[in-house]
Amino acid sequence: MVVNALSVDVEDWFQVGAFEKVIDRRDWDSLEHRVEANTDKVLALFDAGNVKATFFTLGWVAERYPALMRRIVENGHEIASHGWDHQRVFTMGPEQFRADLARARAAIEDASGAKVTGYRAPSFSIDTRTPWAHQVLAEEGYLYSSSVAPIRHDHYGWADAPRGAYRPVSDAGLIEVPITIARVAGKEVTTGGGFFRLLPGSITSTAVSAANREARPAIFYFHPWEIDPAQPRVANAPLRSKLRHYARLGAMSGKLETLIAGHEWGRMDHIVAREAERLQ
Repeated sequence: MVVNALSVDVEDWFQVGAFEKVIDRRDWDSLEHRVEANTDKVLALFDAGNVKATFFTLGWVAERYPALMRRIVENGHEIASHGWDHQRVFTMGPEQFRADLARARAAIEDASGAKVTGYRAPSFSIDTRTPWAHQVLAEEGYLYSSSVAPIRHDHYGWADAPRGAYRPVSDAGLIEVPITIARVAGKEVTTGGGFFRLLPGSITSTAVSAANREARPAIFYFHPWEIDPAQPRVANAPLRSKLRHYARLGAMSGKLETLIAGHEWGRMDHIVAREAERLQ
């Protein structure tokens, strides 16, 4: 069976793109932090399912929760970068992006004791607005990125990007592994996050199986806050953002258990190593 990539974007409930205009970054430390407890629940879920995964972690989180970073690594999972504080790549220039990468990597490696070779852009924000981003990642020594969503979406998307792993920089070894896409009533959606919570789990399972029939690994993601129905509510957020963020949080753990049981899963770096052989 094809082994698929199981990944977690480690950020707290107040750090998501949906609330970036109503929660100031300067207030983050004063809010209730739930990321450690929620990530520990994810670790327990993975342990029960006997699977390993990749945790794309904000440097901001790693700096404050080094013991959590060490637990992730000690449990056999890969630690990777999600940037410093969830700033979207297309809001930065090349040198600001380079600095963000360096700050996050230093915090994650110092906290975890493990080398960081993988990166995922916040909100899949590497797209046609950032033609320089993959080059910077290659120059900074990253082996892979999983930062592209090959769909059209109001917050992100690079619809013309390849659907499978590819080398985005011709003279570098960097591999981009886009998130896997599912089709629902003629519309393409990502197989993870809010779409996975809102739609029947069978849609994602079908998309995973379809990728596997083509001998491609599927790439799936979610966030620790998505298994936390008791998290605080942001009253002044736009209605659309609240619907996206809070819908079906209570169903998420069970849906994850079913998805994990139905397919083969592993770490991103292991999947990328196999894809690198295919792309030679």
